[in-house]
Amino acid sequence: MSSLLISVVVLAAGLSSRMEGKHKLILDVAGEALVHRTVQAVLGIKPVETIIVTGFQADAVQAALAGLDVRFVHNADYTGGQPGSVAAGVRALRDYCHAVMIVPGDQALLTPEHLYSLIAAYAKCERAILVPYHKGQRGNPIIFSAHFIPLVTSGGVNVGCRHLIETHSADVAQAEFEADAFITDCDTQADYASLIVRFSTSQTERETHAAG
Repeated sequence: MSSLLISVVVLAAGLSSRMEGKHKLILDVAGEALVHRTVQAVLGIKPVETIIVTGFQADAVQAALAGLDVRFVHNADYTGGQPGSVAAGVRALRDYCHAVMIVPGDQALLTPEHLYSLIAAYAKCERAILVPYHKGQRGNPIIFSAHFIPLVTSGGVNVGCRHLIETHSADVAQAEFEADAFITDCDTQADYASLIVRFSTSQTERETHAAG
């Protein structure tokens, strides 16, 4: 296990604009809110601290995560896009850490094992920013050195993950992972239907295995 101190910012402020009027993060996935599954995976790696950035329907998101060891920060300008949420979350960090992991709230397939493997790759990569890939497709979460915290939060200018990667390409390492959890999110009704199938199949396989 890595000795790196990792703080996590979970992005949960978006408008769910392609979800036909539904808030994707509070949709039920095998008995849990989608965002609850994502955050449970994050808490499984025991981060230094976990910040949840809310925006659209903030009360509903907070209710879905009630009782979890997290802190909430509200991005009042959530309609301005993801960079503002990244800045708000990073700005809310209080404790010392070596690096920050930025996790989209809709990555419900992630497990602690996936995140530990990401941290291990970051520890070995000798670069300040790590971006996961699956079969050549860029994914999430990304990890960046705490060295970049002042840049991400400075001067009221929102430097999101994409901008950070593009403007500091020499500091970026790419890591290929077998798991498609790193590229699987939930933006549309079709994505949600696919996610439900994945969890249903997984549950059936577990029950079959348990039955011997």
